[in-house]
Amino acid sequence: MSSPNQVVVSQVSDVTTVEIVTAGPQGPAFSTSNTSLDDSNRVNNSVVYFDSTAGTFKADNTRTVENLVDGGNF
Repeated sequence: MSSPNQVVVSQVSDVTTVEIVTAGPQGPAFSTSNTSLDDSNRVNNSVVYFDSTAGTFKADNTRTVENLVDGGNF
């Protein structure tokens, strides 16, 4: 017996059930403006920032938790 998402293939002495799976609904987009995130050069403690020249959010060694406070007046 098969369900709507299954196909049963019968051979002489062997029965194989193949299940068909479809992708469920997707979650919300990363941003409302369809901007992407480039984290290909991320490092430990990277901070996400927007690079207007590239038009993307980035996480790399340009902005990290450590270099945000170096020389800062906090």
